[in-house]
Amino acid sequence: MFFFLSKIVGPWLLPTNFLIGAGLLGVALLATRYARAGRRLMVFAILMFAIAGFSPLGNWLLYPLEQRFPPWNAGRGAPYGIIVLGGSIDADLSAAHDGAVVRSAADRIIAAAALARRYPDAHVIFSGGSGNLISNDAREADYAGALFESLGVDKARLTMERRSRNTQENAEFSKALAATTSGERWLLVTSAYHMPRSIGLFRKAGFAVEAYPVDWRVGGRSDLFAFKTVAGEGLGYTDIGLREWIGLLAYWLTGKIDEPFPGPTTNQGIKR
Repeated sequence: MFFFLSKIVGPWLLPTNFLIGAGLLGVALLATRYARAGRRLMVFAILMFAIAGFSPLGNWLLYPLEQRFPPWNAGRGAPYGIIVLGGSIDADLSAAHDGAVVRSAADRIIAAAALARRYPDAHVIFSGGSGNLISNDAREADYAGALFESLGVDKARLTMERRSRNTQENAEFSKALAATTSGERWLLVTSAYHMPRSIGLFRKAGFAVEAYPVDWRVGGRSDLFAFKTVAGEGLGYTDIGLREWIGLLAYWLTGKIDEPFPGPTTNQGIKR
């Protein structure tokens, strides 16, 4: 039920969809006795659209998420394994073109492949099914293996998890595949803004992982005062940031994570 609600209600809470909906409602009200309210709603939607698109709002939403976990410290030695979360590959487009189509967050795969080559004994689990409410049988994991091989990672080291639909299932299914024992160190590779929610869910699943954040969208503090010149970029950042904050709140309120804003603990994210 949580998955279905997140796919039905969630998109309409994102600023872009919400403001478009508000604007259209305002247009519809113009033909009624509530025309004045309709005009106000249209003005509100346009102003908020401009703020979300051109102001640093998206950067303000993303910055604390991305800064929550520091870069991984390689000084403690080689990891036993690497978990890579999906979200980079468009499974439907990949099926249509008979090959991996990477549309976003490519750093997840690139960084994981670099780690795998740096640590040749580390196991690699790619966790990615389909997050679509209505989907065919195409899954990210079906195309990730060949992509990792093309980047120099031996097929024998790869495990593809193709059933997960969201981050909670990424954590639960990855834990089952890893079958970890005491003392094993696993890295979790995902976008920096997505790391707090991911770590919280992996902890809840009982899988101790170390954060390896990648795919940053915001640089330093100076970006908190940088305006966008292209509205699409700002709207995208605002949507991503607000979605993560809503996700953290929803997962915490429903008991799927134990902390409202998971952060580093002993050994950079390992909870003992």
